[in-house]
Amino acid sequence: MYTIDLQSRVPIYEQVYNCIKNMLLDGELKKDDKLPSVRELAKQLGVNPNTVTKAFQALERDKIIYTVPGRGSYANNIMTDELKQKAMTEFVSAANNAIRAGAEKQELIDRIGGL
Repeated sequence: MYTIDLQSRVPIYEQVYNCIKNMLLDGELKKDDKLPSVRELAKQLGVNPNTVTKAFQALERDKIIYTVPGRGSYANNIMTDELKQKAMTEFVSAANNAIRAGAEKQELIDRIGGL
């Protein structure tokens, strides 16, 4: 299900991007599944079609989706090495933010150990 939070500080196009990426990671979308059209998704979410277009362009740039002219956009197979690298980059950024917010390194290690 495509959802966004209009009250969030995260830009809507980023929320759409993350929603579709997470649906792929969670198995809700499979390779070659057709996505709703830009207009359909914009209407469903109650946002401007340009916002969805921006998200789709970023998804295509990152090879998370692909577009067939005149046919629509489809889920792509996310390459595991690229996905792992992106996840590690996001993890390091989140860990640094947690440390700047006062978390101790041992707290982070303990949290990871509990996964």
